Amino acid sequence: MDRGLAPSAGDGGHDDAEFELVDDIEGDVSLGLEEINELLGELVEMHGDRRRRDAEIVGFRLGVSGEAPETLARIGARYDLSRDRIRQLHTRAVGQIIREAQLSGHRAAGVFGARYPVGTRDSQLVRALLVETYATDSDIAANELSYLKLRLAGHAGEDARRIAGFVMQRIMAWQKKTNRRLAKLHHAEPSASDEVNSWLGQVDRPGSVVAAALPRGSARVVDGDDDGRGRFYLGKVGRDVPFDSGLEARLLRILNASDLIATFQEQPSAVEYQVDGTDRVFYPSIVAELADKRAVLIDVQPLGHVGFHINRAKSAAGRAYAHANGWGWLVWTGSRLGVPELRGRQVDSQSESRLRELVDSGPVHWPAIQRLRTETGLELLDLTTLVLRNEWRWDRAPFRLTAGR
Repeated sequence: MDRGLAPSAGDGGHDDAEFELVDDIEGDVSLGLEEINELLGELVEMHGDRRRRDAEIVGFRLGVSGEAPETLARIGARYDLSRDRIRQLHTRAVGQIIREAQLSGHRAAGVFGARYPVGTRDSQLVRALLVETYATDSDIAANELSYLKLRLAGHAGEDARRIAGFVMQRIMAWQKKTNRRLAKLHHAEPSASDEVNSWLGQVDRPGSVVAAALPRGSARVVDGDDDGRGRFYLGKVGRDVPFDSGLEARLLRILNASDLIATFQEQPSAVEYQVDGTDRVFYPSIVAELADKRAVLIDVQPLGHVGFHINRAKSAAGRAYAHANGWGWLVWTGSRLGVPELRGRQVDSQSESRLRELVDSGPVHWPAIQRLRTETGLELLDLTTLVLRNEWRWDRAPFRLTAGR
């Protein structure tokens, strides 16, 4: 089902784009889209056998592990390289990945070709790619992701560059339109407060710890002014606020419009966490102070990504950090379904029992999930529910499901 950032009718970038952010991305989450992302991860990992650093750069930029894509500046800080050098290395590696996939006859050509067929009108491809961008929180890397998807589908380089450029034009046009709309947000207060109210039941509350004051600035400084990020003026905090994606922008608009929210600070803290013994850091999206003086640390994780091991590790660290500061913790999914609702979802009993058997017998790989989908109708949210409920470990790039963290 195609929803999300919806462009108006027309070909490619030759008309004035109109966009709306859907209220719930649930309809855009599917195993079909996850297969595309899994294949991207598989191709990047294969490239890593030859050029490990270049594959890591592509992985961070495209978000193949399931985390949100990173800016070129932040990736550069990891390797002590300039933004322009990271761009060069990324571009070179993507070209090599495309050639390797073509020369090897990798099955990605068939899967990508079916999803983004050659000969399809530009406007249809742009719409599909925008929907995927919004549902996966990947606006920062939308140009690179769109180009790579189209090239793997068999589109010529010139066509892929043109269509990917249209995708970015649409995103930029939406950002400008959103900025113009903010003056009218007082009309949205009742609906925004209703939505905030619906989240409050999902908040993981701390014990009887006195809430720390909100930080007065962002902890994210390496790429805080990166030109790939959007920004708009929000009256509640009286300044320009940057954002990485349509999902983040939607969350900010709701917080700004709701009378249940007193104030907020984006990327308030650098939170350390570990994945398989490796130290890492992330920046939770927002800390919001409610009108009743309670505070909630909120991290944006798109609905289809909350089950990934790396995101669950981040969530555990974010929750511990929030509670130590006397704040609540909330993973905001872009959907009415939060983590508590996902855990409690009903799943077809046959799908559940079959998947349990597979996990109990050893690591489960992507072909087994595809067979299970064909045989039982298993879908991505079913898989996510069972992962969360059973505390299984779900790794991406490449896919691997195991019984235990």
